[in-house]
Amino acid sequence: MVMTDPIADLLTRIRNAIQAEHVTALVPYSDLKARLLQIMEREGYIAGFEVSREGKKATLEVHLKQGGGESAVRGLKRVSTPGRRVYASAADLPRVLNGLGVAIISTPQGLMTDREARRAHIGGEVLCNVW
Repeated sequence: MVMTDPIADLLTRIRNAIQAEHVTALVPYSDLKARLLQIMEREGYIAGFEVSREGKKATLEVHLKQGGGESAVRGLKRVSTPGRRVYASAADLPRVLNGLGVAIISTPQGLMTDREARRAHIGGEVLCNVW
């Protein structure tokens, strides 16, 4: 089966693991997903992730961050999709929940948060929102 939107698949697997109160979520590996998870870890939304390889297949094991029985992630939303790309200039970058959440932007300098892109005066494709 061909996956047309791997980022939406990543977000859905994390969302489903949180709802099922799992501690980890397994996701097929890609470099883009690993960079996206690095940002989520740096911003404090997940506890971390590991890459495990079995033969030719690699998977990402995402360790979900939970405190007091609740997940650090309140919501995940895919913004730009393969059928509808959403781009924003540096002046028009979105603010998620007035700065309480983070938008992940794909820029010419790589993936970064909306705050980092705004500080560097760089626009790009708005991949997803996390809060």
